[in-house]
Amino acid sequence: MDLLYFSEEDERLPNKCEVCKFLTVELQDVLEKTGRSKEVLEVGEVLDTGKRRRKIKYYTSETRLTEAVDNICERILQYNVHAERPGSLRYAKGTSQTMSTLKNLVHKGVKVDLGLPFELWDEPSVEVSDMKKQCETMLEQYEDVVEDWYFHHQDQRLENFLCQNHVLETSEQECMKEAWKGDMGTKRRDKEAESDGTGEEGTTHDAGEL
Repeated sequence: MDLLYFSEEDERLPNKCEVCKFLTVELQDVLEKTGRSKEVLEVGEVLDTGKRRRKIKYYTSETRLTEAVDNICERILQYNVHAERPGSLRYAKGTSQTMSTLKNLVHKGVKVDLGLPFELWDEPSVEVSDMKKQCETMLEQYEDVVEDWYFHHQDQRLENFLCQNHVLETSEQECMKEAWKGDMGTKRRDKEAESDGTGEEGTTHDAGEL
């Protein structure tokens, strides 16, 4: 019986550009959802003099920013590695084409060796876990910049203001230009891989073959 082991040669840790890109994607997403609120907050205490509490819009409040930033890097753990995609596009939510193919092979009775139990396949990868840690460090380091953007520069996209203007050197900004434009033929290749995988019973396959 042929035994092929999983190769980790395609694994790599996310770079600063990728971390900043997805930090801003998630924070911008949360803020856009809460930005629709018409809620008005009352701040300050009512004094014996009868001074009334000050009212501010939730949209421009520090409370909204604090709630958005809180645990924002935890959202990074929802991402998976899509090894079949180039550059920063390898990080996306949802099951990757490669992993979907591997699971289909397992369900068809094909032995697949990834070097870890099947029940752990959906756990955050080393790459994604590292991105979360880098996200937390970056957010702490550039907290004042995020606040400056929130209170004074929301007319600009957060990724432009934070990543391009403060975090990244010009030579480090390549990933900011990358955008998903379709499956790039991965579905076709995965179907071919499934067909190949079911052709030989008792063969163990690794992810590097797909």
